[in-house]
Amino acid sequence: MTTSEERRLIIAKEMESLQGEVEDLRKLVNTLLTIIMEEADGVHSGAAPVHAGTPRAGISM
Repeated sequence: MTTSEERRLIIAKEMESLQGEVEDLRKLVNTLLTIIMEEADGVHSGAAPVHAGTPRAGISM
């Protein structure tokens, strides 16, 4: 096997590894975004309770 063939194999293995890491990170980001966007009561209907005297800012925390 020549040096250039070995290099191509090494690069291909590294690319597979990096692609796997990218997929894992993509899943993590989607999970985190889902958690961030979820309302305090866990319902996505917009029915989170509003406490008296608080301004309606369109966010729930």
